[in-house]
Amino acid sequence: MPDIVEHHGVPVLLCDADGVTIADVQGALDQLIGAAFQSADVVAVPSTRLDDSFFDLSTGLAGEVLQKFANYRLRLVVVGDISRHLAASSALPDLVREANRGRDIWFVPDLEALADRLAPNGAGRPAG
Repeated sequence: MPDIVEHHGVPVLLCDADGVTIADVQGALDQLIGAAFQSADVVAVPSTRLDDSFFDLSTGLAGEVLQKFANYRLRLVVVGDISRHLAASSALPDLVREANRGRDIWFVPDLEALADRLAPNGAGRPAG
């Protein structure tokens, strides 16, 4: 069962790295959104839990999953090293850059970076 923690007053669902791989929209609904819906504003999912097809934007999986999070008014944070996916794609770095400028979808290297982003002085913005 995932843990709910608070960072700066924001309830965050911390998904376990050893959970089921999210390989389709139904998996995102069942494993992430369903678990967070009643008690969390942010879902922090380890990048290793996301199937490679999530990072291949041509599959449409990332777009569908991100849309589901928006529909349910939940924020998604992908936590971990995605450098191999970034290196393999021309479009993914643009998505990550744009997402990290916003408030609803973030890609962060670790949980400390997530906590920093949620800090009041961070105002939900990336450092730098």
